[in-house]
This record gives sequence, C-alpha cells and structure tokens, in this order.
Amino acid sequence: MADRAPEPMLTVDELAARAGVTVRTVRFYSTRGLLPPPVIGPRRVGHYGPEHLSRLALIEELQHQGMTLSAIERYLDALPDDLSAHDLAIHRAMVASWAPDAAREVSREELEKRAGRSLSDNDVRRLTAMNVLAASRDGGGFRVDVGLLRLGVALLDVPLAHETILAARRVLVEHTRSAAHELTALFRDEVWGPFTRGESDPERVESMKALSAHMQPMVVQALVTAFQRSLREELRAAFTSGDG
Repeated sequence: MADRAPEPMLTVDELAARAGVTVRTVRFYSTRGLLPPPVIGPRRVGHYGPEHLSRLALIEELQHQGMTLSAIERYLDALPDDLSAHDLAIHRAMVASWAPDAAREVSREELEKRAGRSLSDNDVRRLTAMNVLAASRDGGGFRVDVGLLRLGVALLDVPLAHETILAARRVLVEHTRSAAHELTALFRDEVWGPFTRGESDPERVESMKALSAHMQPMVVQALVTAFQRSLREELRAAFTSGDG
C-alpha cells in the first residue's frame, strides 16, 4: 500500500490565515506554551503542521467557553503528548457541543479558507448532509458550524460510503445525548441541589455557574478518553474474533 502524502507544512502567516487569527496571536500562544514550537527549516524559517492548526482551533473553542488562558494551559497540559491533529479535532468538536450556537455566516471564499482547501459542489452537499453547514437564508453564503468544519472536511477523504458516515453520526448523537442527559441529572441532583439548598445567595449561584463552566472541559476530556479506550477494545475484539 502506498503511503499517504504528508500534510503540507505552513509558515506562520499561512497558519494564522487558516486558523483565522493574527500572527501576533500565534506567537503569543507559543510564548505561553500553548502551541508546540515549529519545525525549523531552511533559512531558519519555522514551519507548522496540522497539529498546530487543530490546537489553535481547540484553544479558540475553549476561549469561547469562557476559560482563561491559565485554565486553557492546564487543560492542554493534561492531554496526552501524542495526540494527532484528528484527535485534537475530536476534542474540539466535543468541547464545541457545550456551546449554545457555534455557527457563523461565511462566504464561499471564507468557507474554503477555513477548510484549507477548495470545495466542490459535491463536497458542499456532503458537508450539508453531515449538518456541518447549510445555505444562508439570503442564498449568498453558508451558515457553518465552525466546531465541526475541520472534522467534516477530514471525513470527505475517508474511504467510507457517505451513508456509513451518516449512520455513524446518528449513533454518536444518540449515545452522547443520552450521556449528557444522565450526567446533567447527576450534576443537578448531587452537586447543584445540595449547593443551593437554604438561603438564595446570588454569589453562591454565580460560584456554581463558574464551577459548571470549569467542569465542562474536564467532562469532555473524560468522555473522549473513555470512548477512545472503548473503541480500541471493541475494534480489537471485532477483528480478532474467529482468528486462529
């Protein structure tokens, strides 16, 4: 089997443009340790890969959740060192699920800029079927779920039937909704209830909301880790049963 072509390396200007941030922001995150250092190429030019792009997207989403840079640094430090760009994209998609609305109105040009590639009409139809984007009401652009865009674009190149991808999505949505429902009930009954019993204190309520915001990424990380381990076990069992 032929090896897959390596992902293109990006200059700091290209990385910033793809991520929708400024070069200054990229360098600031690097000095804070939120981004790993670039690969230094000829003429001492730094080059960045897909992991840097996915990490920038995850940082952006964590900021949208109200986390400070110090909290984001602790969150990133807790992640395994060997996470791929795809793993980071999954983390970002999971974190984005806590946001009430991650959609943005973009033009076709901006959509392709964020996707990092040109998109055919068939690509757009497939992304629409995956609920990653939809035509804007005025018909002049798209309403895109930025938390899912990179994951959706990556799925365009996966050698699976489109129907299989949609069926997998239905399974994930069904079971993650069930998990979210049960976790919310547990949080409400075991944490929120005892905390708010007694006198109504606005400061206590605000403190509880802050606790909830900090718990969200931790719960997401726990879900992703548990899912990855369970998936490995299931795949190992499915493809080794009957061997021998």
